[in-house]
Amino acid sequence: MSLSNQEMAEVGDKIVETLKTIFDPEIPVDIYELGLIYDVQISEEGFAKITMTLTTPNCPVAESLPKEVSDKVKAVDKVSDAEVILTFEPPWEKTMMSEEAMFQLGML
Repeated sequence: MSLSNQEMAEVGDKIVETLKTIFDPEIPVDIYELGLIYDVQISEEGFAKITMTLTTPNCPVAESLPKEVSDKVKAVDKVSDAEVILTFEPPWEKTMMSEEAMFQLGML
């Protein structure tokens, strides 16, 4: 399988939609709007690479959340496989949240 640039963009959009269905269990906001997703890449072969962080390094979902992200992204049509890279550089902070997330949490 070789995806065109347009197909890669469409798959990228579908991945973002999928990420918006995953919620941090401690904060009632999806992980994308929360700013936990640093980067989403999709190759011509359909391989997805997601770079993400957690709100804190000792987050109680440090084991389960990246696996949930990987499993859900792998289920996206035209994704052949997915890798989740967990990083704490730069560390997450509240300013990384979208305006929508801040509004949902009553911070705006």
